[in-house]
Amino acid sequence: MLSSDRHTLRQFYQQTWLKAQQNQPLNALETQIAHVIQEHPEYQAWLTQAYMDQDFSPELGQTNPFLHLGLHLGLREQVATDRPAGIRALYQQLLVHYAAHDLEHQMMECLAESLWQAQRDQQAPNEVAYLACLEQLRKL
Repeated sequence: MLSSDRHTLRQFYQQTWLKAQQNQPLNALETQIAHVIQEHPEYQAWLTQAYMDQDFSPELGQTNPFLHLGLHLGLREQVATDRPAGIRALYQQLLVHYAAHDLEHQMMECLAESLWQAQRDQQAPNEVAYLACLEQLRKL
């Protein structure tokens, strides 16, 4: 998105949310970020300076709010650009069975798994496996 530096990215989320709260003009990316933050009131308190360097441990049951918001944004970008090919049609088909936000959460499980495996294996994400995981949502 903007930076691979964790602090810089978190700071951008924080500044965007502040601008949105102050009704300042937002660019297209900031508007997307503000919408995702608005949909997650449980994470809004994390957008303060005190949490900019906080580590979150999944092993301890901690959800990283910044990662969660980023997965929403990444998934929305995938659907908008239909990358990987077919994800937009699948998303539209699944909307019959899920509310949009709930569907994103289901799809984000597959996205997070795909990204984790790619990082573990030090290779690009496997789009075929990712789409296969998403296809399983039809069966739930």
